Amino acid sequence: MKQFPDSPHAPAETRSWPPISVVMPVLNEERHLREAVDQVLAQSYPGEIEVVLAVGPSQDRTQEVADAIAAADPRVVVVPNPTGRTPNALNAAIAASRSGIVARVDGHAMLPSDYLRVAVETLEETGADNVGGVMAAEGVTAFEQAVACAMTSKIGVGAAAFHVGGTAGPADTVYLGVFRRSALDRVGGYDEHFQRAQDWEMNHRIRQSGGLVWFQPRMRVTYRPRPNVKALAKQYFHYGRWRRVVSRTHEGTINLRYLAPPAAVLAMALGLIVSPFFPLGLIVPGGYLLAIVGGSVLTGSGYPMAVKARLPLVYATMHVSWGWGFLTSPRKLARPSPQQGHLSLH
Repeated sequence: MKQFPDSPHAPAETRSWPPISVVMPVLNEERHLREAVDQVLAQSYPGEIEVVLAVGPSQDRTQEVADAIAAADPRVVVVPNPTGRTPNALNAAIAASRSGIVARVDGHAMLPSDYLRVAVETLEETGADNVGGVMAAEGVTAFEQAVACAMTSKIGVGAAAFHVGGTAGPADTVYLGVFRRSALDRVGGYDEHFQRAQDWEMNHRIRQSGGLVWFQPRMRVTYRPRPNVKALAKQYFHYGRWRRVVSRTHEGTINLRYLAPPAAVLAMALGLIVSPFFPLGLIVPGGYLLAIVGGSVLTGSGYPMAVKARLPLVYATMHVSWGWGFLTSPRKLARPSPQQGHLSLH
């Protein structure tokens, strides 16, 4: 088992806690950046923490805010991310970081105060290369609450533990992630070809290289869902599109759960096309509508009526957008070759 110098069971005042580098991709975060950084630096972690902000070409004062934070606190470092893309930002921040443990944190993620401490303890106890927890979606408006409900239900997102919770154990992927630098170096970091699904793709390479990805439900991170149908549809369309790219890059990584949304979209489209000539074709889209209404009743129990009323629309938006993105994912998005796109972090 890969270990740190002291046992995680040793008293906090006597053991040595390894330093952690927190890497944050930042773009158009003027309003939230200072609070996000303060939250990281206020973690109840006994060891040293550094924060590396990879700032993209923002349309607001994000760069000025980031520079001011770094000027006021030597624990904060700012590096440029000219592309503005998330995987490029993460690799730039990782390359500029110094610690043997690297934690990915997003600008809108709200961490529990013991997040980093639990992560280090879990890395030590399990020997994992990456540990992560629950993407705990929480909404404010009725629509956001409906999205949060859907994002934490098997009807909405399947059975992935980082969405719906579960017991601690090995996982295909986890939300965000706290990594051993040795694992990031071993696989070359994030693949900058993947505009989306870069977490799943890199965790796949970590597992293929013999590493362990571990789900820790105690690492529960609050996530704010998209605020309207248009934003939600765009998010899930790109999830589906890039998940198809991952499946083309890594054969054997698609299962029936991933194929369900595109299959449903095809079946419903075919039913609607033939319905003028063959009315029974409406059975498929009609059956889907009844299913999501019934599912909304079950999963919406305990929510206000305004939330329940929006759940069928939210489920349909997520399913259809993901399925359509998967079906229409162009082959030109495929990686140029299996050996290109993995990044050097040095």
